Amino acid sequence: MTETLTLFLAPAAALLLLLFYINLRIASPLLAIPIRWLRWVLFALFMAETNARFDWIDRPFWVVAATAFLVWFLAESGFNWLRVSAISLSPLPLFPKFTANTSGDEWPVQERLLRVRDWLRDNRFTPVQALKAEVGGGIWLRVSVYQSADHTMRLQVAFLPQDSGAITVCYSLSTETQSGRRYVTDNFFLPFGGFYPENWFVDRSPWRRALPKFVAYHLARLAQSGEQLVPWETDPLDDLNRQQQAMEQVNTELGFLLPHAEREEHGKITPEGRFRIWKEAWLLDYLGIAGRY
Repeated sequence: MTETLTLFLAPAAALLLLLFYINLRIASPLLAIPIRWLRWVLFALFMAETNARFDWIDRPFWVVAATAFLVWFLAESGFNWLRVSAISLSPLPLFPKFTANTSGDEWPVQERLLRVRDWLRDNRFTPVQALKAEVGGGIWLRVSVYQSADHTMRLQVAFLPQDSGAITVCYSLSTETQSGRRYVTDNFFLPFGGFYPENWFVDRSPWRRALPKFVAYHLARLAQSGEQLVPWETDPLDDLNRQQQAMEQVNTELGFLLPHAEREEHGKITPEGRFRIWKEAWLLDYLGIAGRY
């Protein structure tokens, strides 16, 4: 058993390092999922294998492996809870204000991202505005806003910087209807856990990373709704900041955020809200499933 497992652990560890190295360059949320699972399983097996070699605990191999698996879960759960608590206590707003990006760095010069821009141009999406918002520590979220040829679809292309220096690109498509409803489709992989305004119909699909299929899925949602679409006329900057204000208000009213008077002492997010974020973080990290709103 020990020799067979050793033969498995070595190539599995090499595979983990290879996947980790690749993802440092491409920052793919999808590739990060098998990396997390492989890291978790290898930790459990390595601890059980080490115990079998040195005979630290007189328990069967599978018991030690299962215990190590659970210890990893508890440790990571505690770390995630501390992160959520830190976000709640941070002075940075959960819904930051956007400003116009006039620095000329709205689109990263990387081949895979330039191909996205070429696809938009080939499919008659026109650039409308470049925006940015500070998300903390001098890190800026950059968003390029595009519109479809008939002006009924507004696409936000968001560039999320990673610690490794790589950039993850995410999309959010929005369409308004004559009845006042807003259909939103996005593939953000960051946990949210809050609430959306009542007239918003949001579908978060973190697994849909290819832009052509992402747009096709949004169009299918619109066709299924049977609603009459209206063209966008509002300025993207004004609309996005109004969205942020609406989200702040809705989430305060529904108990996800604490009232402003209590935030200095208790933080921004209620205990229930922190649990919702913690749970969604697990679902996104290990299954790629966003919360349903």
